[in-house]
Amino acid sequence: MKLSREEVQHLALLARLGLSDEEIERFREQLSHILESFEVLQELDTSEVPATAHIIALENVLREDEVLPSLPQSEIMRNAPQEEQGYFRVRAVLE
Repeated sequence: MKLSREEVQHLALLARLGLSDEEIERFREQLSHILESFEVLQELDTSEVPATAHIIALENVLREDEVLPSLPQSEIMRNAPQEEQGYFRVRAVLE
């Protein structure tokens, strides 16, 4: 499928691209070549190929939750720049 200059200019307008005459001609040739490649692919019989979203099967890998001991609150709060009633005090972001 050969694209015309007007079609390339329309695509450039949609993409908000300012193209020179040389660029329009270069893109016309390149995009036409890409579309011709897809025309070849459309000739393939894919009626026996099932539709897939992924080539390989995906599976979530999850582990069991485990209760583990954590650090004491007093030790964690030593890292707080400001602390108030056992919580980190931070500057208000929204007023």
